[in-house]
Amino acid sequence: MAYLSPSQLQKFREDGFLVLEGFWSADECVAMQRRIGEILAEMDVPLHCRTEFSTQEEEQLRAQGSTDYFLSSGDKIRFFFEKGVFDEKGNFLVPPEKSINKIGHALHAHDPVFRCVTHSPKVQALARSLGLRMPVVVQSMYIFKQPHLGGEVSPHQDASFLYTEPLGRVLGVWIALEDATLENGCLWFIPGSHTGGVSRRMVRAPAGSAPGTSFLGTEPARDNSLFVPTPVRRGALILIHGEVVHKSEQNFSDCSRQAYTFHLMEAAGTVWSPDNWLQPTAELPFPPLYT
Repeated sequence: MAYLSPSQLQKFREDGFLVLEGFWSADECVAMQRRIGEILAEMDVPLHCRTEFSTQEEEQLRAQGSTDYFLSSGDKIRFFFEKGVFDEKGNFLVPPEKSINKIGHALHAHDPVFRCVTHSPKVQALARSLGLRMPVVVQSMYIFKQPHLGGEVSPHQDASFLYTEPLGRVLGVWIALEDATLENGCLWFIPGSHTGGVSRRMVRAPAGSAPGTSFLGTEPARDNSLFVPTPVRRGALILIHGEVVHKSEQNFSDCSRQAYTFHLMEAAGTVWSPDNWLQPTAELPFPPLYT
């Protein structure tokens, strides 16, 4: 079982992230990649739903907040694309399978392969070793980081988008399905940056308002020298505290950097903000991790 040692727990508490190399076998990674290939082969996205994904604030508000396709994706499997892959009519300029940025946000709920990964005994053991009493799964994503097209993800905190009261209740689980290197856009972290609260929040606007989301606060300028690169091998798992600052650079290499990631929330004594863009629904409440 994947219980953390006292030294690993201490390192996670100090740094706000923790790398666990070799958590998943090559066969387990291949199974996830094969399944996502099947999902892509069946992809049929209407022209008006072809949404480009971005982490830059103005582009987020324009490309995501203004479209119901994004805001209603929390309980569905939907497709989001890299910038510059469509012409003015919404037609693909590159092959669709090479244009995809990510698939989200409910693979854990609707796909049996990713449900099994998310709720696997070793993930449950990991959560228990972190002291999580009632963890629930709030979202999941498959990230492609395409060769040459995979865009930069600017410095951010996951709790900016998945806000709770009190803070410190959200945990990211990031699974490398391919080697993540300096060249293809590995994650970078500011160790210890999870102790200073949240700088900004993305909030959902009242129903019928445009754009559909807005930001409260601003992301401060970050000293690049504080970021530590975190290259990992295929099969690694990275635990990510909800408030630790992290980023990734553009993929300039010939290799993709595929990953499956999901977020857990400790539900005991926690209030999920009603202003979050992502909300549980009657059809899909946040499922308990422990089965």
